[in-house]
Amino acid sequence: MNIFGSESVKRLFSAIANLKTEKECEDFFADLCTIKEIQDMAQRLETAILLNDGENYQAISAKVGVSSATISRVSRCLNYGAGGYRTVIGEMTGEKDGNEDQR
Repeated sequence: MNIFGSESVKRLFSAIANLKTEKECEDFFADLCTIKEIQDMAQRLETAILLNDGENYQAISAKVGVSSATISRVSRCLNYGAGGYRTVIGEMTGEKDGNEDQR
């Protein structure tokens, strides 16, 4: 079963894509997710950013407070996933692929 093809998931992604401000995002995610879920997602993004910057697992674990298993999972997604982390990192840094050094 492909969850990304379901109508409810498409509706969720459409809703997120239509949010226009950081405040709208805060309000929507506050209603949608638990505090722990938001913290976990924030830690994963921070982990991806640090991996993209060349940080090692030990430094990331100390800075972000995540396990090596989480870092490994984020690393796999960053390097072999759908490209979501790289797109977001690129948007945040103004770099097209999220890491200019990889060209």
